[in-house]
This record gives sequence, structure tokens and C-alpha cells, in this order.
Amino acid sequence: QQDMAELLQHVEQPLLPVAQDGPFVILMVGVNGVGKTTTIGKMAQQFKQQGKSVMLAAGDTFRAAAVEQLQVWGDRNQIPVIAQHTGADSASVIFDAYQAAKARKVDVLIADTAGRLQNKAHLMEELKKIVRVLQKIDATAPHEVMLTLDAGTGQNALSQAKLFNEAVPLTGISLTKLDGTAKGGVIFAIADQFQVPIRFIGVGEAIDDLRQFQAQDFIRALFNKE
Repeated sequence: QQDMAELLQHVEQPLLPVAQDGPFVILMVGVNGVGKTTTIGKMAQQFKQQGKSVMLAAGDTFRAAAVEQLQVWGDRNQIPVIAQHTGADSASVIFDAYQAAKARKVDVLIADTAGRLQNKAHLMEELKKIVRVLQKIDATAPHEVMLTLDAGTGQNALSQAKLFNEAVPLTGISLTKLDGTAKGGVIFAIADQFQVPIRFIGVGEAIDDLRQFQAQDFIRALFNKE
């Protein structure tokens, strides 16, 4: 239990967005269906509760449903969403959003991206392009590249982390759907293999169910369940 705690303490680093000369940019990556859009919505609300201004960029331009989902979230929480037509260039949507966020002096810009794994090479190129485009307007952006993983997918989660990390080096992970019991194990493998900070864990549907990752609490909960 001690070793486990040590392993997880290394990756226990909360995300503290500080806007410098322009918005703090969080680039959200991950495959479809892992709860990425929901995580964006909850994160946005939490930042807003902390008194930060937030803007969302609908960078998953291939799925009309993804754009719509983000817009519904935005409307419900009075958070502006920058979007273009279905099939638009993802990098250009995010570029527009950055410029809008900077002009409006927004603190945090959260950008959604596509998660189609059917064409891995294309997806990875798209992500690299987004990073290149962002760095043209802000050499320090993106300030966070956050991968969303579904805790229930076990080995798949690890291969996804490897894949995305090769395309755009990850700086944070948020682990969703941890409301089941047998799912916690994957967190150790991720901490061990990638040493990427685990920012949030999702344990349910409510806004407060996206929690800052705390190693001690997590291990306590894990052992209490058994």
C-alpha cells in the first residue's frame, strides 16, 4: 500500500490555470466515447466557480453531435463556445477561438478535438497541426494537453495514452467513469508508465463528481471497497 501511495503521489498535481499574456489554453484529447465533452463541461463550470472566465472551442468538427453538445453546455452555463460548420478545419476553429479569447481577455480556453481512431495517422496529424497553429500565435500554448481516458477500458486506456503521447506530449490526464469498483487498477499502470500528472477523476454525472485527483483518498477508497 505504501509503494502504491508513493507511485500515485508523483502524479498528484492539480491543474492551476494561470493566464499570462493571453488565455491559458487546455487542449483536450482522447477517443470518442470516453466522456471528453462532459469533462470539458464540468471543468469549465468549476473554473467559472473559481471566478475565472472560460471559453470553449468546438474542435471536434467531424461530429455535429459533439459541437452541439458543447453548445448546449455553453448555453446552459453562460460560457461562450466558438464553433464552425461540420467538417471545418479543427486547427482554424481553435485559432479563431484563441483570438476571440485573447480579445475578450478570457482566462481559460478549453479546446475539444476529434477522437476518431479509425484513421490514426490522420488524427495524429490533425493534433500536431493544432499545436503548430497555436504556437504561431502563442509560443507557450497549449499550456495543458489533457488526455481523457475511460477507467473501464483497462489495457486500451494504456495504448491510447501511448498513442496520443507520441503525437502531442501529454501534460495531464483525466480519468472518467471511476464509479465502478474494479476499475481503479489502470491508474497505477498509467502512473507507472507515463509519469503524467493525473488532474481529475470522474466518479459520476454531477459537476462535483469531477474531482481533483488525490492519491491518499483514492487509495483509501480502493481498499475500503474490497
